[in-house]
Amino acid sequence: MSHMQNDVQWQLLCFQTDLGKLVSSPESITGGLLHKMYGVKTAKDNYAVKVLNPVIMRRPEAMTNYMNSEKIANHLSNYIPALPANLINGTFVHEIDHQFYMVFDRVEGGRMKPIEIKPVHSRKIGSILADIHKANCEELELEYSGINNSHWIEWHRYMKKGQKKSAEWVTLLERNIDKLYEWEAKSKKAAEVLSSETVMSHRDLDPKNVMWYQGSPVIIDWESAGSINPMQDLIETAVYWSTDGQGNINEKLFLAFLEGYQKNSGELCAHWERVLDTGYLGKLNWLEYNLKRSLQMECSDEKEQKLGAAQVKETIMELQQYENSTPILLDWLNKKRVV
Repeated sequence: MSHMQNDVQWQLLCFQTDLGKLVSSPESITGGLLHKMYGVKTAKDNYAVKVLNPVIMRRPEAMTNYMNSEKIANHLSNYIPALPANLINGTFVHEIDHQFYMVFDRVEGGRMKPIEIKPVHSRKIGSILADIHKANCEELELEYSGINNSHWIEWHRYMKKGQKKSAEWVTLLERNIDKLYEWEAKSKKAAEVLSSETVMSHRDLDPKNVMWYQGSPVIIDWESAGSINPMQDLIETAVYWSTDGQGNINEKLFLAFLEGYQKNSGELCAHWERVLDTGYLGKLNWLEYNLKRSLQMECSDEKEQKLGAAQVKETIMELQQYENSTPILLDWLNKKRVV
């Protein structure tokens, strides 16, 4: 796409969504690992616009999933500090020439690096997660695509494709192939048992999805929002907020998160070993997606392909680190006498 075509698209978006006249060209800002984010300044206000990954938007269930997740975010913003996409002309997702966009109010602040997180931050997010889980979501009217994404991953298939392409991660995958099947089997077994009790939640409430301004958090990036077992969500999120970025989990941060949650929710009760087993599932799904990106099965350009390859290696190492950490986490939960 040429620079002129790009400018025309932005102008069309601003016109279609009534954002106002562009004051300057949109600027790329820090976003996630899936989409691109831009700061957009108009005569009316400042906005953050998410340019959705075109490969993901080709999935038949994509639009329904994004609409559902933003309905959840919009509803939960009545209970906690959340930033849902703006509902404009009856929709959260806008299409211009086959490219999809979401518009957000621009908020001040920044994300915390793992090294910056203190017990007070971990405790605060724990209390917010409890408020999310307590929220009444019975009246939410969500649509379902009818597509079942629960499938067994063909790890050997990806390994063979990687071998043919001499992928940079293929040796690491080969070394861990049996573990991948083991982790997947026990995580799916545990998740099936826990699926009888669910709540609506963010489901990806890690530090990159929280903006802080003057000590106050705002929860962003709700695209993973949906139903989940509350104790599974609690432990996954507590791990996010107690990891130092090198795979090490800080006991004080982990327990502070539980304290914040428990203060707002009351007594915690779970089969913790089973709950910990579910912690592999999200990482395995993320690994499969990045294998597809790296192998150019779901990839829009070379930059995304390289990002996928890097994420494959990083995610396998995270899975190894998580396996090593589970006995320690179980010990902390038992010492805490969380039953």
